Amino acid sequence: MSFTRTLRAVSGAVVVGALLFGAAPTAVADQIRNDQWPLKAFDAESIWKESTGRGVTVAVVDDPVNGSHQDLNGNVLTGKNFIDGGSGDRESSKNHGTGMASLIAGHGHGSGNAEGIMGLAPDAKIIPVGRPAVGAGVGNSGLGEWIRYAVDQDASVINLSISPSFLTDSDREALSYANGKDVLVVAGAGNDGENGLTPLAASPGVVAVGAVDKSGKPWVKSNSGIQLMLSAPGVEITSASASGSDPYHLADGTSDATAYVSAAAALLRSKFPDLSAGQIANRLVKSAGLPPGETGSALPDPHYGYGFIQPLKALTADIPAGSKNGPLKTPKAEPTPPASGDQADERADDGLGAGAMVGIAVGVLAVASIVVIVVVVSRKKDGRNGPPPGGPGGFGGPGGPGFAPQQLGPYHQAGSYPQQGVYQQPGTHQQYGAPGEYPAVPPVQPPGWQ
Repeated sequence: MSFTRTLRAVSGAVVVGALLFGAAPTAVADQIRNDQWPLKAFDAESIWKESTGRGVTVAVVDDPVNGSHQDLNGNVLTGKNFIDGGSGDRESSKNHGTGMASLIAGHGHGSGNAEGIMGLAPDAKIIPVGRPAVGAGVGNSGLGEWIRYAVDQDASVINLSISPSFLTDSDREALSYANGKDVLVVAGAGNDGENGLTPLAASPGVVAVGAVDKSGKPWVKSNSGIQLMLSAPGVEITSASASGSDPYHLADGTSDATAYVSAAAALLRSKFPDLSAGQIANRLVKSAGLPPGETGSALPDPHYGYGFIQPLKALTADIPAGSKNGPLKTPKAEPTPPASGDQADERADDGLGAGAMVGIAVGVLAVASIVVIVVVVSRKKDGRNGPPPGGPGGFGGPGGPGFAPQQLGPYHQAGSYPQQGVYQQPGTHQQYGAPGEYPAVPPVQPPGWQ
């Protein structure tokens, strides 16, 4: 998630390992394309027969993007650069935003577009929302503004491969705003190898994403936690660079995994335009897979979420639409903090004055005292000095009005989602559970795992 990326040479072939799932398409001559192992793992050629993301706009809140890159030209809208107020598609040095955009909507170049970076949703459009780096005078305080801008530009998916260290009320309100506008928000879990997601990824309504390698195993530096929803390729990922002198680079991170989930969401929003953001998340969750040896794990799992994405299966499996919110917990803006200073004085003037309030309180106490005296005198006369109704102990004792047995909430009913960020008891959401449990559709084992 850090903007500092590990750059490596990409001239050599990526080590061949067990791929996530699907048959690998015929290798192409271009080395950069060959190095994109997730495309082979996803069986991208089959995916693109179902959807290419056409008609869907994905906002990339990140470094500004180099929209003139040969693998992105035409797929990047003007957007906005919140660093200098200009357009967001003119970056020439910082690579992170360009890399994320290329994994989502790169279209390659050359004859038959067989060279360079191909995104998983090559016909989607990118809205670049250029954000200042943390420490550049604004900290994290602009996140809410950037999210609102993306929503107002008609993005249906927002990719947040960033890791603010805290969220403000404005940020939370913006997440709620995106939810209300039916926009799917996707964020990376973080690259610290810690048990605990970044504040953004852990927020209600956000699809939190972890990274896995070629074998489907969790990346060692991918953060884990109960809010993790999905995993995707994030190790040895080749993507486009903003710099013209070195147009490609290789890196690891949950940033890249987040971009692949955003791209998969774009594919689904293109093919199923009537599904809500939560129902798109539903298809991703119910089609997710686990590697051999993990298929009996209780889900969600802190390292996998509901598993790694399987876009082809998400596009083609018979999965009921489900509820509007799907597995997403509805985000709510934080309550307004108590007033202080001048605001407190102004609010006090809106009601009764302090003197009036004290007078009323004294009057109430006087009346209560008279009632108590009358009751005590009456009981002495009648000899009624026993315990109150309900037996020893008063309220809550045997025969008295106590607490009723606690009812299970809607998230605990059979076949429903567990609340986002809260685990069910171990074993309640097995891979091959009863109809309606997660994931309901058995995963397809990849050929490389046999």
